[in-house]
Amino acid sequence: MTSDVFLKSLHVSRETIDRLILYRDLLFKWQRAVNLVSSKTLPEAWDRHFVDSAQILPLMPDGMRVVVDLGSGAGFPGLVLAILDPALEVHLVESDDKKCQFLRTVSRETRAGATVHYERIEKIYDHIMPDVVTARALADLKTLCGYVLPWAEKNPALQMVFMKGSGAEAEMEEALKYYNFSWQSTSSITDPAAYIITIRDLKRKAAL
Repeated sequence: MTSDVFLKSLHVSRETIDRLILYRDLLFKWQRAVNLVSSKTLPEAWDRHFVDSAQILPLMPDGMRVVVDLGSGAGFPGLVLAILDPALEVHLVESDDKKCQFLRTVSRETRAGATVHYERIEKIYDHIMPDVVTARALADLKTLCGYVLPWAEKNPALQMVFMKGSGAEAEMEEALKYYNFSWQSTSSITDPAAYIITIRDLKRKAAL
């Protein structure tokens, strides 16, 4: 499926496409001064970052509203989701000040309405209760489960949507040594070696 066909399947408006293009232009501009993404991915940025992030949208659970994107970096996938679906309340968590400045600029210029948190993840547990947690290229699944567990213990309906590369199967095996959860794997439309992992019912395994 081509990126254009995929975006049409999401019924993305011309105005929304224009806002994503503005986001891409700002990415190119800021990349000269701030290392937001790998420079070698810029020629393929539309598919590699924007469409890649957009493919999460159909996998978002029905009725879920509050999204927390961990280690947002350049805003993928959280900021793309905020642009695609204004009904979402998206929180972008990033500990790098310059990247936070970029995220705020893009959110303002594209009218995305995302909230940027210049904080470490553990600092926001008591301030936000997400319905969905997303992450892309942040950490292995075991570490991500550890990040999310404080929320999952308070919100049993919490779901996670993580974007993973070719090592997803090994990461899953390692995470299941320490946590119980149900999961589903979906092949990425932008990278045949990558997957989107949806996790729910996260609990820490009892100590042996």
